[in-house]
Amino acid sequence: MLKAEYKSHRLIFKQAGGTSRGVLHTKPSWYLRIWDVDNPSVEGWGECSIIPDLSIDDRPEIEDVLKDVCVNINTYVLNYHQTLELWPAVRFAVETALRDLSLGGKRFLFPSSFTQGADSIRINGLIWMGTSQQMKEQIKLKLELGFTCLKLKIGALSFSDELALLNVIRSEFSEAHLELRVDANGAFQVVDAQTKLDQLSVFGIHSIEQPIKAGQWEHMASLCRTSPIPIALDEELIGITGIETKEALLNAIPAQYLILKPSLLGGWQASDEWISLLENRTTQWWATSALEANIGLNAISQWVYDKKLSLPQGLGTGQVFTNNLACPLELIGESMYYNTTLAWDNPFILE
Repeated sequence: MLKAEYKSHRLIFKQAGGTSRGVLHTKPSWYLRIWDVDNPSVEGWGECSIIPDLSIDDRPEIEDVLKDVCVNINTYVLNYHQTLELWPAVRFAVETALRDLSLGGKRFLFPSSFTQGADSIRINGLIWMGTSQQMKEQIKLKLELGFTCLKLKIGALSFSDELALLNVIRSEFSEAHLELRVDANGAFQVVDAQTKLDQLSVFGIHSIEQPIKAGQWEHMASLCRTSPIPIALDEELIGITGIETKEALLNAIPAQYLILKPSLLGGWQASDEWISLLENRTTQWWATSALEANIGLNAISQWVYDKKLSLPQGLGTGQVFTNNLACPLELIGESMYYNTTLAWDNPFILE
């Protein structure tokens, strides 16, 4: 018989950051552990991480759902992918904890050369939205660390200032030496999105995430056909459940990339459904963390390494908090390693 419990935790940002929906100073997470009463020393850990005003789990009832999962864990084990379909972050926490438990509770979720410390994952350098000076300082630091792919969140400055910032970067680093991705978080209006994409294209942009707000399938489809910059769908995927609906979206919007965030989509199985639908399409994908603490980040990192992708992944958010758990994940330049000499903090005994 299984037992489960959760512990709430509020993550604190080192500096104000977040999405175009607002500035974040803190964010909530819940740590979940599951164990067998016959072997209580072995625990599986998961993390339920939400982004306020973005995650569909961001509802007052989330703690009631977590309590119900813990009280009735033996029932949820049988059908949690279905019963928690509308609670993707909770679903991912359960999925992670159960897999961890089944593999001995050592946080080795997808054993590989990565978890042995023998290989790494190349990631992009994330540049948070901020003032022009703040963004310039972030870019300088990432370049000094050796990053060859930067992702800039845009939409916080005036568009002319953002173009000027990109011009500064490109005046020093060509496309051959530095890949640039931008993430608009839906900030562009339909009426001027094409014009802005045309202006951005002179800087050799690899891709742009979610140029307009999600839910405007016809307009997004039109942009994907005419944009000089490849378009990646991000927020567009949130809340889309079921193979038929996912396929309908892909048929309607011929995007060049998908951004898969397991905490927002419902975990590995839900993300794998998207991947399976891309097999006979030209659309590619990469994974991005969604401001999880290190339990969630570890789960995403090991899963994506198992996919053997060559594209840089968006897994650099673990360093943005002052009170993240210590863990074996380690960034050296643009490479993420699993340092087997480092230990995990136990969130269930920390104050």
